[in-house]
Amino acid sequence: MNSESFNNVPPFNNNNAIFMASKRTIKNCKVGLLGVPYDGTSCFRPGSRFGPSAIRESSNGIETYCPQLDLDLEDIDFTDLGSLDIPLGNTISTIRCIKNSTLKLLKHNLKPLIMGGEHSITTGVIEAMVQDYPNLIMLQLDAHADLREEWSGNKYSHACTMKRCLELLPSQKILQVAIRSGTKSEFKEMNKNKRLIPHTSGESAIHLKKALQQFLGTPIYLTFDLDWFDPSILPGTGTPEPGGFLWRDFAAIIDVIKEHNLVGADVVELSPVFDTSGISTILAAKVIRSLIMLLNK
Repeated sequence: MNSESFNNVPPFNNNNAIFMASKRTIKNCKVGLLGVPYDGTSCFRPGSRFGPSAIRESSNGIETYCPQLDLDLEDIDFTDLGSLDIPLGNTISTIRCIKNSTLKLLKHNLKPLIMGGEHSITTGVIEAMVQDYPNLIMLQLDAHADLREEWSGNKYSHACTMKRCLELLPSQKILQVAIRSGTKSEFKEMNKNKRLIPHTSGESAIHLKKALQQFLGTPIYLTFDLDWFDPSILPGTGTPEPGGFLWRDFAAIIDVIKEHNLVGADVVELSPVFDTSGISTILAAKVIRSLIMLLNK
């Protein structure tokens, strides 16, 4: 990295593809992209470690202009810092590495946009985010609740991410949008604590809009597990779940979030090896494009 970038951080690998229209320096940038190629706790179909590089390589297959937001990446200063060289070892050391790297982004006034990798990486990001944003709340787009206490003996598994984030958030506030898979106890917990926000495919996100009304101006972090989409349009994920959503549903969510204070996000669980057509990766790149624009406010 050059002198405008970071010192004393885990090494970044930025020798390969770069997300379209991004910079390698941080000068004048508000948004920092960082890849985390990790899938060490994947319990069904590993492969999300290939997600960040695939998204970057495919990003040039879409336009820099977004008609919905009427914004163009060519007019935005944002940086692609490359991907972390994940240390060998257990999940805890990986999460610590992610936390320290996120802290560096925040120190340089960059809003983090993390490209996974599996969903366990979110824990490290949130551990850093709450230091700068103690009143942070979270939005979760996901097929699965991820509220297990542990999975296969690992409390930091991707199946436990939201449980760990709840322990880190002083606000204790996570809005879990249209979760459609989980244990009976997970659904009981979501409903008891009024975290589960419904969404009807093809309609505006009226329930999310209502739930967020009291949080205007509050810092929000979005964690987006791509298996929220239906496998018919995004088969390239480790744990596909039928009954999901389409692009128009994500666009409806964007229409709500754009009125709020989004301060960070991650996009996780793309496993490009399970979609030889490449459509899943293109869809993920388009999600990243929208989030760069929202974070650049």
